[in-house]
Amino acid sequence: MRRTVMDDQLALRIQLFREGGQVKPEVADFVAAELAALEAEGHLVTEATAAMLTSHLMMAVGRLLNGEPIEQFLTDDQVAAELADHPEAVVRARAVAARAERELGAALPESEINFLGMHLAVLARHSPPAATS
Repeated sequence: MRRTVMDDQLALRIQLFREGGQVKPEVADFVAAELAALEAEGHLVTEATAAMLTSHLMMAVGRLLNGEPIEQFLTDDQVAAELADHPEAVVRARAVAARAERELGAALPESEINFLGMHLAVLARHSPPAATS
């Protein structure tokens, strides 16, 4: 069994979001837990592989909890089409979104779920083959 230890630079990214007041502590805790779960499943979760995922999820959930609108993007159809080859990333993105809504009350719109799926597909590409099955 692999022990999970967050990459120092990625942990620092989360700490800066938290201490800088960019997100509420519960958002930072939620994102850290999601990253730890991904790592426990065998994904390579480092600053190099998960920085964009981390920042995007922090900001999206943070905006929702602050009551800020999240706009649909013109590229939604394109992103959704690209995700057709990564069904596992879509399933995972929907699961993360469901947990964010259940635990934090942050209902991610479809466009955010799609972008989260893209980040997860990229993460899967950088992970050992066992993590993608």
